Amino acid sequence: MVDKLHLQQLKKDIEALKGEKVLIRANKGRKKMVEVEGILENTYSNIFVVKFPVDRECKQYRCVTYTYSDLITNTVEIILCKTNTKVNVM
Repeated sequence: MVDKLHLQQLKKDIEALKGEKVLIRANKGRKKMVEVEGILENTYSNIFVVKFPVDRECKQYRCVTYTYSDLITNTVEIILCKTNTKVNVM
């Protein structure tokens, strides 16, 4: 069980990664996993935003939001591209 202090620490850890290149591994259900490489654009009180290129020339970008509860329930994983390490939830 995640208490309020762990959630606040998780939010601080994610906020410290703003502007970093990350790999998002998301479970879309029915054995479908999606991996997207993008930049952690912004953080808010309940969500964080990842911006990733739609095409190979990086002319168009798409922003996707995830909740902190997605991280807690392991629906979404964040991996830092620079060090290839997974962000710890607990």
